[in-house]
Amino acid sequence: MLFDGHAIIHRAFHAIHHLTTPSGEPINAVFGFTSILLNIIEIEQPDFFAITFDRKGPTFRHHADKEYKATRTKCPNELIMQIKKVYEIARAFSIPIFAKKGFEADDLLGTICREVEKEPNLKTIITSGDSDLLQLITPKVSVHDLTGGYRKSVNFTPEKVIEKYGFEPRFITDFKGMAGDASDNIKGVAGIGTKTATRLIQQFGTIENIYQHLTEIKSTIREKLERNRESAFHAKKMATIRCDAQLDFDLASCRTSKIDQETVLELFHKLNFVSLERRFKKIFSPLKNEPSIQQSLF
Repeated sequence: MLFDGHAIIHRAFHAIHHLTTPSGEPINAVFGFTSILLNIIEIEQPDFFAITFDRKGPTFRHHADKEYKATRTKCPNELIMQIKKVYEIARAFSIPIFAKKGFEADDLLGTICREVEKEPNLKTIITSGDSDLLQLITPKVSVHDLTGGYRKSVNFTPEKVIEKYGFEPRFITDFKGMAGDASDNIKGVAGIGTKTATRLIQQFGTIENIYQHLTEIKSTIREKLERNRESAFHAKKMATIRCDAQLDFDLASCRTSKIDQETVLELFHKLNFVSLERRFKKIFSPLKNEPSIQQSLF
């Protein structure tokens, strides 16, 4: 199980309002993040768990395009001040955290996925709400999309991507190269919308192949493609998740074999997470009579 840390924090922050500690500190994002974490542990029971986060500062994409994500609103201070507490939650659950300067969390997720795919009997689920990650999907990698909330979430497999988009996951970057991505301020091809982009991909596949068959495309669309050739290839490059970040990744360190329940409960008590404390005790109730605090997670 891989957690897209910032994506989940943002969704939790906007889904839960006016939640504070007794001292008045905002805690809604931490509460939502932890609630989702408990859902995943209870339902999926992962053997391995890791979380990725963005690092502060520009990435290689910002260096390649100064307009990248330039239209996004500034992260609220009420959210920023909660990130350290989310780190505390992850550490209390003994979940390794990965963040790397110059890379986005998506690139770290991609790097870990491709590393783990080498394992013969292991499948990976990425929990996020970011459609960019759909390009990482393979028969061994799925994306648990939290868009619309946990209860309405969808676990995207290769088949689910084809059902929704009309093409395989590997063409997601070509789709964004054509249609762009407003959330990341990636332009794509001016005048080409999602329907036309989908038809072109269904007929020709990659952007490279589309441009090799321009003479087969009707003139109105061909002219737009010809005028925006550079933008199309640039957009695809910007939308492509890198899977070659140099990480000190060790699968064994991600094993969810032990947890210090006392540490978790102390942190929940400090944060006044009364309902989550009850849920935690219920999930781990089979272990409550064991003599050691340090106990098996499953």
